[in-house]
Amino acid sequence: MSQGEQTSETAPFFSDDSEAEEQSGEAARRPPPEESPPSGVSKVRALLTVFILCYINLLNYMDRFTVAGVLPDIEQYFGIDDGKSGLLQTVFICSYMFLAPVFGYLGDRYNRKLIMSVGISFWALVTLASSYTPKEHFWVLLLTRGLVGVGEASYSTIAPTIIADLYVKEKRTNMLSIFYFAIPVGSGLGYIVGSQVGNLAKDWHWALRVTPGLGLIAVLLLLFVVKEPERGAIEARPEHQMHRTSWLEDLHALSKNYSFVLSTFGFTAVAFVTGSLALWAPTFLFRAAVFNGERAPCVEGNCAASDSLIFGAITVVTGVLGVTSGVLISRQLRTRTPRADPLVCATGLLLSAPFLYLAIVCAQASTNATYAFIFLGETFLSMNWAIVADMLLYVVVPTRRSTAEALQIVISHLLGDAGSPYMIGVVSDSLRKTDSFLWQFRSLQLSLLLCSFVAVIGGGFFLATALFIERDRQRAENHTSTEDEPIVVPKSGRSTRVPVSSVLI
Repeated sequence: MSQGEQTSETAPFFSDDSEAEEQSGEAARRPPPEESPPSGVSKVRALLTVFILCYINLLNYMDRFTVAGVLPDIEQYFGIDDGKSGLLQTVFICSYMFLAPVFGYLGDRYNRKLIMSVGISFWALVTLASSYTPKEHFWVLLLTRGLVGVGEASYSTIAPTIIADLYVKEKRTNMLSIFYFAIPVGSGLGYIVGSQVGNLAKDWHWALRVTPGLGLIAVLLLLFVVKEPERGAIEARPEHQMHRTSWLEDLHALSKNYSFVLSTFGFTAVAFVTGSLALWAPTFLFRAAVFNGERAPCVEGNCAASDSLIFGAITVVTGVLGVTSGVLISRQLRTRTPRADPLVCATGLLLSAPFLYLAIVCAQASTNATYAFIFLGETFLSMNWAIVADMLLYVVVPTRRSTAEALQIVISHLLGDAGSPYMIGVVSDSLRKTDSFLWQFRSLQLSLLLCSFVAVIGGGFFLATALFIERDRQRAENHTSTEDEPIVVPKSGRSTRVPVSSVLI
């Protein structure tokens, strides 16, 4: 029905032509109203939202790897072996991955901003409480690290879906790149801040007291700046027009999405390698320095402050280089092949494997060579982060994205970094023949060689993803529900929506 037509049912059938012309003339002279964005969020607020989410993601990974930055001090303080040290990361990842589906389900159905705010508040309080663990109760530190995973699960499953509802296509890829810069940068800052704060305070407990205060600032920014976007509206498929399915139906649909399944297994290999290196690399580098006679053994604490500082700086730089190069290379290759994203991920993993192998093997001969190979290996490994997230978002329909994020988190952590730090520690303890400095170094060196072989397997999964990515992307973009969709039926001159099944043909 056009603007000039009478829409009221009580309006007279005849009207004055001159009056109608005058009204239409005024309407033509009136400036057109400013069109609001489909997501319901202004451009400025959308950009602020991305930066706030990036800030929170940075804090997330800072807190996660602060413990790794002071791990030799924790081992010396509690008198624990490598197996128990690995449990610190494992219990965190286990709670994180098991709760991810819960928050994924909630994130697809309820207000995401409020869910994240509650989760981050809980995470900040528990992290602060963990810094007061007494020396005789190592289990308390394990418990609190496990509870930290509750808060992080509430954020990691939901934040990428908010970005997906604010931007599409190239803009979405760019914003996800900014968001995933926080992973390597936050991880590196975790090593640096953790080790240096512990060194300055002469007490590793203070390393855990930095992020809680910053986390509470993040909650305030979430509540007062971030606005909840409408799901799928930016893709011209707003959530109130898309049919919702049950959680079991979502899981069934995702299990048939081969691009999602295979890329998840590929990302599991990334999680295995990064989880192992994240916890054990500074400790390995410290033991290599002791073995080579470059460093004194750990006796009083503040053991690996310099190694954590260097490894943290490498993680920051390689993360920025890797994420940036991965996105740029993928963008260039997309003009030639629609399979660019999984091929770039596969190449990154396959190239990282030999450099990580050389880094581990050369540690006994040259520390500088080890750092150089770690730099190259981590750069290629970091090429995956933003691309994997972007692939998930464009092969899954909007109403299933939080569930897909949660499922990917569960699988990648369950088979990846949930067990890898503990596995590396247990293998190291089993290979150690004596408690000499030689075997402390050698046993950990041999166990870390697993990372190179897992990286090759992950590269194979991404190569397999390339076979299905084009088909699954087209299916997601052209998705229409096969359920009892409503159709438009005239009623007294107006439109109403009724189920298909109620219309007799």
